Amino acid sequence: MSLRVVLGLAGAYVVLLAVVALEVPLGLALRDRVDAEVRAQASAQASIVAATAGDLFTVARRPALRALARRAAAAAHGRVLVVDARGVVLVDSAGPAAVATSYASRPEIAAALRGSTVQDTRRSQTLGRDLLATASPAVHDGRTVGAVRVTQSVAAVHRAVRRSWVTLGLLGLAVLLLAAAVGALVAGRISRPLGRLQRAAEHVAAGDLTVVAEVDGTREQQSLARSFNEMTARLSRLLRSHHDFVADASHQLRTPLTALRLRLDEADAALQAGGDPEAARRELRAATAEADRLTKIITELLLLTRAPGTLALREPVDPVAVVRAAAARWEPAAAARGMSFAVRAEPGPAVLAAPADLDRVLDALVENALAYAPPGTTVTLGAGAGAIHVEDEGPGVDPDEAEAVFGRFHRGRAGRATPGGSGLGLAIARELAARWDATVALAPRRRGGTRATITLVAAGPGDAPWGAADGGAVEARS
Repeated sequence: MSLRVVLGLAGAYVVLLAVVALEVPLGLALRDRVDAEVRAQASAQASIVAATAGDLFTVARRPALRALARRAAAAAHGRVLVVDARGVVLVDSAGPAAVATSYASRPEIAAALRGSTVQDTRRSQTLGRDLLATASPAVHDGRTVGAVRVTQSVAAVHRAVRRSWVTLGLLGLAVLLLAAAVGALVAGRISRPLGRLQRAAEHVAAGDLTVVAEVDGTREQQSLARSFNEMTARLSRLLRSHHDFVADASHQLRTPLTALRLRLDEADAALQAGGDPEAARRELRAATAEADRLTKIITELLLLTRAPGTLALREPVDPVAVVRAAAARWEPAAAARGMSFAVRAEPGPAVLAAPADLDRVLDALVENALAYAPPGTTVTLGAGAGAIHVEDEGPGVDPDEAEAVFGRFHRGRAGRATPGGSGLGLAIARELAARWDATVALAPRRRGGTRATITLVAAGPGDAPWGAADGGAVEARS
């Protein structure tokens, strides 16, 4: 059973309960009211005729008495009898058949002739049905000169009550149908967004991650649709990352694997009978270098599969401390290349970053600077205005390639002229920085070389400032 049907049935059931709860007491009250109105009308008509008939008992005024009885019968929807003091019928609204017949034995007539007004329901043996009989004495000059009886069929009263019940039932049915129509509209409005979301989920299950769920419906449904779209977008990014990993790995690992195999074959050939052990050792050392290069490429590829679409926990970080720590880590490598470091820091607010990832990003930029700058030059690390800078004095990045070098395995003209490197360092740096809303960019310097910039998010005003005690000091390392 669909959600739309369930919601429609639930709404109809609630409305049905409400209609029953309202109409049953209303019907009972209406029944009592109709019964009371019928009795009151009969009593009123009997009293009116009795009050007037006392002056019309003479033979000469008998036609006026008959006319009065007919009008009262029409008003009461019943039968009106007028009897004299002996109980003999003088006038019958139903016709002359009962005229001159004695009704003195009828209990209501007898009671009225004794001066009492009576109303009761009894079984008529003559008619074979239940009657509501109302009798009032007719008084003239203080004497009871006769009686007036109004009889009504109880079945007619019941029919009136049933008509009221039918009217209420039809009204309740109309309300139920209207509520069902409104419920169907509401159920459709609720179920349609869920149906569209279900179809979108089926497309995703079939492998189509490009499908986008329409964001509409209630606030909760809109939130669900947005969460679904975010989920599919992230799945798409992750699958694309894995696909890229497989493609990049299959392409990039082929070269070092081939080189490793050739080196090992050369070493094996050198160790054959009469071979050169020294040549074999050189080939084995070269094979080890290829294995190290292979290990580095695999490690960096695995790191790239983790970075896209994931979020890192940010915390306030002191950029001056980060820059100085990086200079300390890379000082031996710089010294081995005959290069030096300079650290520039300006006072300012703290920044938000993932400390481990920030170190890895900065290491990639410093390694890049050391790889391309010539010996005897200086790599400058700077921190200030919500950014960290790495400047070198190498050949510089071509402006046309400043963005392209962040692609996986892309190496610019300067990179292709320099041996080593995997072409993954800058890609890793940018994707890691994106995990905590930072950006990485390269630009050529006016005086030659490249300036790499990590733009960071400033911490809130409640965080302690960093670098103020240093007064913007410049530190040189060699």
